[in-house]
Amino acid sequence: MPQARPQARPRAVRCKLRISCAAAVIALASNWNAAAQDRDQLRGQVPEDAVTGELLRLQQRENARRGSQPAAGAAPSAPQYQPASAGAIPDEVEGADATSAGSIFSDDDAEAGFLRTPPASGRTPSTAIRRASQTSATGRPTGQSAPSMATEEEEEPDTTSGIEPVARLEREGRLEMDEAPERVGAIEGLDRVAEDNPYAPLGLRLGSFNVYTSLEQGLTWTSNVNSSPDPEAALQSETTLRLRALSDWAEHSASLEAYGVLRESLDGPEVDDNEAGLNGALQLDLSDELRALGTVRYLMRPESASSPVVIEDAVSRPLRQTFETTAGIEKDIGKLRLAATGGLLYDAYGDADLANGEVLSQDERNSLLGTVTLRTGYEISPAVTPFVEVEAGRREYDTPVDTAGFERSATRLGARAGLALDLGEKLRGEVAAGWLQETPDDDRLETISSPTLDANLIWSPHRGTNVLLYGSTTVEGTTTPGETGSLLYTATLGVDREIRANLTGNALLGAQWRDYVGSDGRELTLMAEAGLTWWLNRNVGISGRARHEQVESNLEGRDTTTDSVFLGLRLQH
Repeated sequence: MPQARPQARPRAVRCKLRISCAAAVIALASNWNAAAQDRDQLRGQVPEDAVTGELLRLQQRENARRGSQPAAGAAPSAPQYQPASAGAIPDEVEGADATSAGSIFSDDDAEAGFLRTPPASGRTPSTAIRRASQTSATGRPTGQSAPSMATEEEEEPDTTSGIEPVARLEREGRLEMDEAPERVGAIEGLDRVAEDNPYAPLGLRLGSFNVYTSLEQGLTWTSNVNSSPDPEAALQSETTLRLRALSDWAEHSASLEAYGVLRESLDGPEVDDNEAGLNGALQLDLSDELRALGTVRYLMRPESASSPVVIEDAVSRPLRQTFETTAGIEKDIGKLRLAATGGLLYDAYGDADLANGEVLSQDERNSLLGTVTLRTGYEISPAVTPFVEVEAGRREYDTPVDTAGFERSATRLGARAGLALDLGEKLRGEVAAGWLQETPDDDRLETISSPTLDANLIWSPHRGTNVLLYGSTTVEGTTTPGETGSLLYTATLGVDREIRANLTGNALLGAQWRDYVGSDGRELTLMAEAGLTWWLNRNVGISGRARHEQVESNLEGRDTTTDSVFLGLRLQH
């Protein structure tokens, strides 16, 4: 019997199968398109609908700010096309109608410089890619609350860079600004300890004082060891020890400097040419406008070859010692500067050895000079203070009447006017001119009277260079019968230069003019010196210097010329 044929499927089932197959094909195509779009994005592309949506949101926000917000869901209107002539039609835009072909921004937006439509290539700037990935559906950066309408009207974020306005960050407390930023040094210097001179001595701390010491040992060759008209060359060993102490007090200040020089002949005539010196200063700040000052000085060395007193048949120069001390008080009253200073100066001369073996005493040359100086100044500016001062004093000799029968003690009077300068590290010191006279008690002796010039200035044209100008006028006594003494004018110009951190140099030019009172004697002394110090490290250096000195006089047997060279090793701490 014939088999029964299977029943045909209902039409509805066949339709469902066809629809399912079509849906599968469509889904497969969609996935293929999505994968292609993902590959394009990996090459830097962004879907056109994402960029267009972002631009639409920016336009809506701008219209809301301008008060011309369109209805929800409505596309922004494009400029109406006006044909240039009858029959003209707008150009067709591929993939868009006439409305979407135009710019979505108004003419005002174009003038304001807002973002234009992406290029035809489909690539967008990298800033747009970051903005599209960081922007939420509300059109604001992710994690940011919706600002109020008043805030949006006051300030609009920079949508092209994603940077928020500074004013908004300040109001929300998210921006901290330093009112007084501190300047810092270069980054390459952060790993080094800052110091002015890496070769400067460290010193030693003793109580409240910083103490610095140095020792210099070397050889000196001189062409005229006795500084006489008949020169004799010699080679000497020279040792110099120096000590300097500076206080570290909160209100007051003190300083002390001492040195000693020992010379011994290695080749040539034996000469006793040792010297030592000490200088100290103290300042007490009694109040803001009142100060007490004090100084002390001591110097011991052989008398200069150019001394105004000539000892006949002397085989060596006698020793001379000088003691000097001053004490004063300064008071400021507004811009008025008042000062009173008292000083004592004592000169003592040693015995002279004569060629015949005898010893000549020079006690009658010893004298004590006491002075009182009153000074008044007015501060025109902190840098310039003109002043005037008067001086009165008395010079007393240990021997009231010398061997020639003259009373050499004298009364001293003087007056000066000058300027005190204080320009900080650039220029400081003072310069003055005046008149000075000493009248001996003996009427047979002529009064010493002459103009005076005094200066003590330090000028630093630039860092590492110091220029010193020193000038003085000094009255010198004598025991020569019929002569009162002499006036000595001194001028010195010195330069210290830091050529490199470990190389320093100095130069010195000096001149002295001596005028003998009571005679026609005149004398000129010229000197020049230059030196270098090369520091191997902070404590050890090599030093050298050369010096030339020449004395020209109209008195017989006073002309001399001396050249000397020194080379040695310097130690400091």
